[in-house]
Amino acid sequence: MKIAIGSDHAGFQRKKEVIGFLTKVGHRVVDLGCYSEDSCDYPDYARKVARAVSLERAERGILICGTGIGMAMAANKFKGVRAAVCWNVKTAALASEHNQANILCLSGRFISTLLGEKMIRAWLKTPFAGGRHQRRIKKIEILETTCKQQK
Repeated sequence: MKIAIGSDHAGFQRKKEVIGFLTKVGHRVVDLGCYSEDSCDYPDYARKVARAVSLERAERGILICGTGIGMAMAANKFKGVRAAVCWNVKTAALASEHNQANILCLSGRFISTLLGEKMIRAWLKTPFAGGRHQRRIKKIEILETTCKQQK
């Protein structure tokens, strides 16, 4: 699977670890920055990863900042992106199963390397359940269109 990944300075070290992990388990990784621990703005990297996923240049994306929250807020502005902030293995699996999340947002400060790897595995291996959840995804897609038309 081709996975786009990005971080801000707070997630830089964790991003390097995640790239190593993903490569080791056989995924193609596209690193869209940042490339150091120098202070930077998370929306710049959320935009790059979300755009890659939205335009289907990557099948999935992973974003890492201090908490994962800011990355998710920025990434979810893009059509077709369902970015989920997850804090444990169960929420990562449910993000895939119930929400068909195509971007996983992680904390670079509050989760361990091992927990992050377990969360990524669960997120990647858990299939979307469809059914009633598909109906809800359709409603999200409608919101993407209708909310932008309101002033």
